[in-house]
Amino acid sequence: MTGTAQDVWQEQQDDPEIRIDGRVRPDREEAYWQSVYWAQPHFRTGLSFEDYAPAYCVGYIGYAQYGGCFDDAEKSLCANWLRIKGDSRLGIQDALPAIRAAWDHAAMARVQEEEEVEDEIRADFIAARGIARSQRDYAPA
Repeated sequence: MTGTAQDVWQEQQDDPEIRIDGRVRPDREEAYWQSVYWAQPHFRTGLSFEDYAPAYCVGYIGYAQYGGCFDDAEKSLCANWLRIKGDSRLGIQDALPAIRAAWDHAAMARVQEEEEVEDEIRADFIAARGIARSQRDYAPA
């Protein structure tokens, strides 16, 4: 690897994770939806990921923007869809289930991440206090 290539690679390694309002990682959300869109109940044969991608984006970015209840944000999400749909062949009625699915997935990912952080904090607290975990010692087999 050349020195320049190594410098570029190192810079990329140092880049922070991109998150929207600390709630959503767009790169992970897009990768997830690209791998599973075809297996979703709202998928229609003949459509591609490019048709669904803007709807998923509206859903997970919408969750980051509005949070809370999907029903409260639905009107804004529909307006966002109309603004960014581009060449998608989905109409709003077909896009809405995909938007909802992406919203729900982003919300669930957030809950799981918070639980992981809580577990890490608890373990760090225990270690810092020098509190031994109660584990049984088993005889070697």
